[in-house]
Amino acid sequence: MKFSISIGAFLVLVLFAAHASEARLQVCKPSGKIRGKNPPPGECNPENDSDCCKEGKLYDKYTCSPSVSGRTKAVLTLNSFEKGGDGGGPSECDKKYHSDDTPVVALSTGWYSGGGRCLNNITISANGRSVSAMVVDECDSTMGCDADHDYQPPCANNIVDASKAVWKALGVPEGDWGWLHVTWSSS
Repeated sequence: MKFSISIGAFLVLVLFAAHASEARLQVCKPSGKIRGKNPPPGECNPENDSDCCKEGKLYDKYTCSPSVSGRTKAVLTLNSFEKGGDGGGPSECDKKYHSDDTPVVALSTGWYSGGGRCLNNITISANGRSVSAMVVDECDSTMGCDADHDYQPPCANNIVDASKAVWKALGVPEGDWGWLHVTWSSS
C-alpha cells in the first residue's frame, strides 16, 4: 500500500512540475493588430534596413514580452539613436539623442516596463562576447505606422534595438548587422 501511495504522490508531483513549467514557458501573444498605411513621401527613414509600413498590411502589436530570466533570449536589431536617424525622435528615458558610437538600446514594450529599466545597463551576449549597454528608449510594440513612430511597424515583443557600438562590441562583421539572436540580462 505504501508503494502505491508513493507512486501516486510521485505522479502528482510530476504533473504539478509539468504544469508549473508550462506556466513559466507561456508565450506572450499578440494583443491586437495595426493596419498599415503608406508613409507620406520621405517620412519613413529606411536607414539600417528599417521597415516602412505598407498600406493595408496587418501588423501584430504586443503589450507584453517573454519573461525575463538570467539569460533572456532576444533578437538584436540595429537602430540609430542620433538626430535624423531611423530611431525617430529623442530617446524616451532622457529626451536626448545618443551617438551611434555609444552602447545604448531600446527594449520592446514589455521589457521596457513602463520606463522601469530606463538608464540602467543590460548585458548583451552573442558570438562569445558580451557588452554592457544603457537602456535609453522603448521599441514600441503597441503602436506604429504613424508619424510618432517614423511610419515603422510596431516592434516585435522580443527586440533589443541597439546602436552600432553594441554591434561592434559583439564583433559582428558590419555586413551582417541588422538581425541577430542574442541573450541579455540586467547588469
